[in-house]
Amino acid sequence: MPDQTSPSAIVIIPARGGSQGVPLKNLARVDGITLVGRAVQASLAAPSVAEVIVSTDHDEIAAEARLHGARVVARPAEIAGSTASSESALLHVLDRVEAGDGGLPPQEIPPVTVLVQCTSPFIDPEDLDTAIRRVTTGDKDVVVAVSETHDFQWRIDDGVATPVGHTTEYRPRRQERAPHFRETGAFYVMRTDGFRAGSTRFFGDVGIQPVAPEWSIEIDEPRDLWLARQLVDQESDAAPLPLDVDALVTDFDGVHTDDHAYVDQDGTEQVRVSRGDGMGVSRLRRTGLPFLILSTETNKVVASRADKLKVQVMHGVEDKARALRAWIAEQDLDPARVAYVGNDVNDLAAMAVVGWPVAVADARPEVKAQARLVLSREGGNGAVREICDRILAARPGEVTSSTAAAQAPVVAG
Repeated sequence: MPDQTSPSAIVIIPARGGSQGVPLKNLARVDGITLVGRAVQASLAAPSVAEVIVSTDHDEIAAEARLHGARVVARPAEIAGSTASSESALLHVLDRVEAGDGGLPPQEIPPVTVLVQCTSPFIDPEDLDTAIRRVTTGDKDVVVAVSETHDFQWRIDDGVATPVGHTTEYRPRRQERAPHFRETGAFYVMRTDGFRAGSTRFFGDVGIQPVAPEWSIEIDEPRDLWLARQLVDQESDAAPLPLDVDALVTDFDGVHTDDHAYVDQDGTEQVRVSRGDGMGVSRLRRTGLPFLILSTETNKVVASRADKLKVQVMHGVEDKARALRAWIAEQDLDPARVAYVGNDVNDLAAMAVVGWPVAVADARPEVKAQARLVLSREGGNGAVREICDRILAARPGEVTSSTAAAQAPVVAG
């Protein structure tokens, strides 16, 4: 029997660059940390884990994995497509580790192999450690993370709906029904020799490891990512949450406005903005923190609003990422300490330049997926005030106001 005082498991995290539901899903952030970073951190926090290896075909994911303490094994193209199995990635990693990878000497594979998936952002290291020890001691050959449910379930057979575990005549109370368990996808713990022999995560005596149902979200689409972030926000007692940055850059349409425009018969445009946003900018500007409005729009309303707010503006900009890099260099700023607030796909390149990409609450799903922070307020309805208050909250001596303060609209033309 393996020594229970020493780590006995190798954790392997498959993290492809491609994703159909959420673009570059594994780099999406929850509570400021990428999904791959969260998976690595949770795994390393389990005492039974000897090493964490991320299998990926994407350079940015590899860099993020290393940043959080994981080793990286390059995933070949033939097992990196959308139809490739997680098992194929695990077997490839085990073979590479055993043979010696990246100039490292060959090493003995631990007796327990764990598949951890980035799509589960709330893995409890204690749950993972318990599952590993159950396999290490020989209690089970495989242990899988599950969450308990007492739902009334149905299935469809040849178009006919049939109840599962109950009948239409007998519907027992919750406390009278045996619970069902669903896989969360968070982790699968396996005896290494059994897994390699059968090339499947299920074999022998399979056990389950119940985890908290309220934290068992699996991220497959943008709404799942939004729900995960909402859970984090609900758990926080701080309002507003501080954001420690050295500069703020925002798009205009859809951030300072609700992305609508009033057009008169002469083609003159007017937009709706928020007085509360203006107060937030004014208070932030008094701290001396650089503030820039960066817009592709050529309409003079952008410059007019920037002049009213007394902040820098660049508008009519086609290549926002290039302009943003130049401005950051001119201001002698560290890009990692700059926040950029966007709402639509033309903001994605600029968001990739900074350390704090931020999305308004009604941003496009692609923008929310790339954001490190998603605001609770929509564009033109307090989003700018919220980001200003968060920055002020991180600056000693500054007094912030609630983002729920009056947001009376004005019209800027």
